[in-house]
Amino acid sequence: DSEGGLYVCMNTFLGFGREHIERHYRKTGQCVYLHLKRHVIEKVPGASGGALPKRRNAKLFLDLETNGDLNSDDFEYEDEAKLVIFPDHYEISLPNIEELPALVTIACDALLSAKSPYRKQEPDSWEEELQASKHAKTLVQLDNGVRIPPSGWKCSKCDLRENLWLNLTDGSVLCGKWFFDGSGGNGHAVDHYKETGYPLAVKLGTITPDGADVYSFDEEEPVLDPHIAKHLAHFGIDMLQMQVTENGLRDNDIKPRVSEWEVIQEAGVKLKPMYGPGYTGMKNLGNSCYLSAVMQAIFSIPEFQRAYVGNLPRIFDYSPLDPTQDFNTQMAKLGHGLLSGQYSKPPMKSELIEQVMKEEHKPQQNGISPRMFKAFISKGHPEFSSNRQQDAQEFFLHLINLVERNPVGSENPSDVFRFLVEERTQCCQSRKVRYTERVDYIMQLPVAMEAATNKDELIAYELKRREAEAARRPPPELVRAKIPFSACLRAFSEPNNVEDFWSSALQAKSAGVKTSRFASFPEYLVVQIKKFTFGLDWIPKKLDVSIDMPDFLDISHLRARGLQPGEEELPDIAPPIIIPDDPKGSFLIALDIDESSAMQLAEMGFPLEACRKAVYYTGNLGAEVAFNWIIAHMEEPDFAEPLALPAFGEAASSGAAAFGAVGLDNQPPEEMVAIIISMGFQRNLAIQALKATNNNLERALEWIFSHPELENESEPALDMMNMENNANANILAETGSEGPRIKDGSGRYELFGFISHMGTSTMSGHYVCHLKKEGRWVIYNDLRVCASERPPKDLGYIYFYHRIPS
Repeated sequence: DSEGGLYVCMNTFLGFGREHIERHYRKTGQCVYLHLKRHVIEKVPGASGGALPKRRNAKLFLDLETNGDLNSDDFEYEDEAKLVIFPDHYEISLPNIEELPALVTIACDALLSAKSPYRKQEPDSWEEELQASKHAKTLVQLDNGVRIPPSGWKCSKCDLRENLWLNLTDGSVLCGKWFFDGSGGNGHAVDHYKETGYPLAVKLGTITPDGADVYSFDEEEPVLDPHIAKHLAHFGIDMLQMQVTENGLRDNDIKPRVSEWEVIQEAGVKLKPMYGPGYTGMKNLGNSCYLSAVMQAIFSIPEFQRAYVGNLPRIFDYSPLDPTQDFNTQMAKLGHGLLSGQYSKPPMKSELIEQVMKEEHKPQQNGISPRMFKAFISKGHPEFSSNRQQDAQEFFLHLINLVERNPVGSENPSDVFRFLVEERTQCCQSRKVRYTERVDYIMQLPVAMEAATNKDELIAYELKRREAEAARRPPPELVRAKIPFSACLRAFSEPNNVEDFWSSALQAKSAGVKTSRFASFPEYLVVQIKKFTFGLDWIPKKLDVSIDMPDFLDISHLRARGLQPGEEELPDIAPPIIIPDDPKGSFLIALDIDESSAMQLAEMGFPLEACRKAVYYTGNLGAEVAFNWIIAHMEEPDFAEPLALPAFGEAASSGAAAFGAVGLDNQPPEEMVAIIISMGFQRNLAIQALKATNNNLERALEWIFSHPELENESEPALDMMNMENNANANILAETGSEGPRIKDGSGRYELFGFISHMGTSTMSGHYVCHLKKEGRWVIYNDLRVCASERPPKDLGYIYFYHRIPS
């Protein structure tokens, strides 16, 4: 609140503005609040040139969310804290040890000393200080000849290809633990430590010139390994070389004369600043340019503008009492900041004169600072919640996932990106085929390096570069590979080999190829150029290429055609399930499992065996019902183990019991219900909120506050809602799932934006966004928004196309 400060409930520790505090008191009956107010003392020049204090109320949200720098030397703060007792608004100034109970004083002190979301985002407080492992100096590494390739890793025990850890003693590659959010693995790395006692492991995919993520199983925490380069070199990973450029010199010593940093940012060209609605910049919070670039592109799309900014009054009116934890509120606020024009105004003449007097010739655009948005959208994510640089493509998919999970009205703006991919898999030996469909949001194009049109120039450049490296001379002028876009499109449509392909026609593993086509074309086509890879020496490389991306794109020829005359389908038979030795008498049996549902769940990242069990135990009712089984059973120790059926006579009961776990008997824990009831809410409302949020107490409270209409519902009405939710699985079985909403149409598109990356890796560098607005290109480079003179369309990383109406 600009004037009224912040009220914090001393029971729930939720914060409210002045306009919400009465509503919270009436709903919950909580009567004790901590009232925080900050006064800003602005220093203004005095008659003698000194600074005189000028006191004014702090605009808590506006100044922090815009680019106003209240941390500069021009401002000082004076904080005021009081304890307020409702309904009489009786105020007690703090500190006041004499009048207050000890517990209240301790709680107030803890709240006053807690860090705000803004301070938590400061670089110094992002990550805890790691300690060097006690095993690092004396670690013994086995001379077993193991060499780790730069890609293609998988767990040696379960073939999982994510969350993989390299044991630094024997070179074993094994999967990590399984996490509640669906990520992780089957815990084979921990099991290996328990069997061998080998203490240290490094996470594959985190190795950079600055270090890597190392975990000590013995110390049970992430650690530093001061000898990590030596330990990785033992397995063929030359980490020290990763600190050196290809010419043998440090990155900062010599810069190529044709730097992508200069080309992409259009350096050396005088760019005209742009102001007004849609031309608002975003402050870089420290490696947050990936977020800024994606959000600028997202809010240039009319469907997102309508969904969030167009519905802003309704979203704000129905926002929960803690709007900092509401996705739609944060999206609407950010969209309003970018599109309203309130934070993108040309400087006044007096400000220009002041800049000249201070010799500040560069105009400072105001823009917005997305601290609260970043704090919320990255909450709980191991990468986006860090202060490291991230992949813009991964953040785009993360954002779409949040949009899908937080619908706003009847329109889902992410529908414009969604399309169906038809995958045709063929057994090379039997020639039989299988057609499946999956949902996707990005078209990933490989870089066809072999199709470069300037191969002679590239060969000559490489010879000169090696000569310069040997003579320790500056490198020659950079020559980029020129790749035709048509070659990348052909590479996308060509068949790819399928690893570990099991042919149902042969009932054995065989060679298989997969071809992808569009079963539908999206309203907006997002194209990613797959530029990032690893060299054979483990040095992460970015393919510095120039691709002639077209302004107008026609991919109609990539439309899927389905099963063709003369093609024979592969039998719909699942791979055999291997049953471990079981003293109770387990046996191998042909199971009736909906393989398509199992594969659909596996594509979400769950272990395949767990998916098969979920489908089997839920009676083949579909992927959505099986997903509920997975959520309910993922903490079980045998979650990812192959399906082992008990002896005949026990199978039916075990299956029924498993299905019952996601049926009607899913009451929330009574202690959580009691906590919510103690806050003044009805029992049925508490149960409904916990069920709706998978028994997450914090989210359940948010759910209650965001559904005020349910407070007035009668208990029979809530009971009816419970019955409807519990019967959801049966309804799905009877009616079937409608499937994802698809906006199909023609395959003709026009380019309207692209995101470019500068640097050698997605874990470093900088992102810039170019958008076509009102017939001309505009560059969005953090706070700087200018008319583009030379948009580098050939150097982009992610491209945005919109469909051309037929």
